[in-house]
Amino acid sequence: MIPDMYEFENVPVTASLDENITNIENILGKSSDLLLNPFFINGIPCNLLCFEGLVSTQTITNLMLVPLTELNGGKINSPKQLFEHIKNNMLMTIDRGMPEQYGDLIRRLMSGFAVLLIDGISTAVAFGVQGYETRGIGEPSSEGNIRGSHEGFVETVRTNMSLVRRRIKSPLLRFELFPITKTSHTDVILAYMADRVPMKLVKKIRKQLEELPLESVLGSGYIEPFLNNTKKTVFSGVSVTERPDVFCAKILEGRIGLLIEGTPFAIVVPSLFVENFQTLDDYNFRPFYAFLIRWIRYIAFFLAVFLPAVYAATVTFHPELFNHTLLVTLAAAEQNAPLPLALEAFIVLIFYEIIREAGVRLPKSVGGAVSIVGGLIIGDAAVSAGIISNPLLLVCAISVTASFVIPSIDQPVTVLRFIAVAAGGICGLYGISLLAAVMLVNICAAENYGVPVMSPISPFTPKAMRDVLTRVGFRRMASGNVSVEKLHGVDMDGKNSKGE
Repeated sequence: MIPDMYEFENVPVTASLDENITNIENILGKSSDLLLNPFFINGIPCNLLCFEGLVSTQTITNLMLVPLTELNGGKINSPKQLFEHIKNNMLMTIDRGMPEQYGDLIRRLMSGFAVLLIDGISTAVAFGVQGYETRGIGEPSSEGNIRGSHEGFVETVRTNMSLVRRRIKSPLLRFELFPITKTSHTDVILAYMADRVPMKLVKKIRKQLEELPLESVLGSGYIEPFLNNTKKTVFSGVSVTERPDVFCAKILEGRIGLLIEGTPFAIVVPSLFVENFQTLDDYNFRPFYAFLIRWIRYIAFFLAVFLPAVYAATVTFHPELFNHTLLVTLAAAEQNAPLPLALEAFIVLIFYEIIREAGVRLPKSVGGAVSIVGGLIIGDAAVSAGIISNPLLLVCAISVTASFVIPSIDQPVTVLRFIAVAAGGICGLYGISLLAAVMLVNICAAENYGVPVMSPISPFTPKAMRDVLTRVGFRRMASGNVSVEKLHGVDMDGKNSKGE
């Protein structure tokens, strides 16, 4: 008898079928979705176990029940002969296992396996007959593109693994699948190129995942903080993607990818700051157009963070920077506003965040109406009532729109925008300059697993800059590829890494 449901992990399966069934029922609390199917093969008691909704009834019938029932008769007269015959002569399913502990047996049951127990045998036989409902492969919801693939990751980790393997048919591509967390036993897959990633780093990340102090992992955001050693910086050293092609590109650059059961968002470590301004379409467009679009993203980043703050600081503390005509126009627009300019900016930006959050959380049919009501009706009414000035509303709208260009860093950009408005409203352009300097020092000092987040700009790697400030053609890019480990200042082995 197993006294505690958390003490069954390493308890061996017994040779008694009745005792095994009793132990499994005690472990699972006689759960209603556990299906027990007792039957006899040549007089030998057996039991086929599975969870309702996780297995395919048709697959079990065709690949297991029919072959097993045909074993009646013949020369199989003992449990050992039956077990050896099934093990050595009956393939049934390609994905098979021989669990000898209850922990392994229960995990396989909950992963959609059917488990066969034979009276007199202390080893179970697990057959992969998964048949649970899954979402079909569709277009990524958060990373749109024009000329790239329209396939996105799904919630099933084995399907995601196949999407990666279809794109990288190299024997050096490694997948390591193992469960994490004590309660949920969520399946995760470490993906990496064996010739481009130090095994010491792979072992370290695997150990961190196996020792996660969590009960369950229900999304990629649960794991990210434990893989991000840049704890004192706003920008993360971990990136998330929903696209298999982007995931493969990072793997080929010497990163480690993490696929998680139950979420379509994969994690890539380590990540660089400049990668937030790169998209897959950059490499499908011609270099001169990709160069233009990439610089538009850089400009959009500064507009998203600093534009409202610069406007508030200039109008409040440095009006001499405007020419006479523009100054008169702004003065006429702001003279009826009852609140300080920085406070007005705070109100507009907070109101925008409320509208966006409402649009995200509400059903899609209602979310569009919320945006129209909030953006047009309420905004126009606020301007007409004189609470908010037209120029400030325009500046905030440009800033918010610019943040849409770089959605991967939307969270830090939103926070920094508020901080910049506060700095500009209190200290003017000097406060904004000080904030920019602090941001620059902060991000240049950050590293994750020995990789500086600001690489290849700081430390400077000239060869890698051909895909940062510009995008050279593939004829030049194909010669002498630069992987993450070859960037200056990188120590992924951890000999001098702070992350170690």
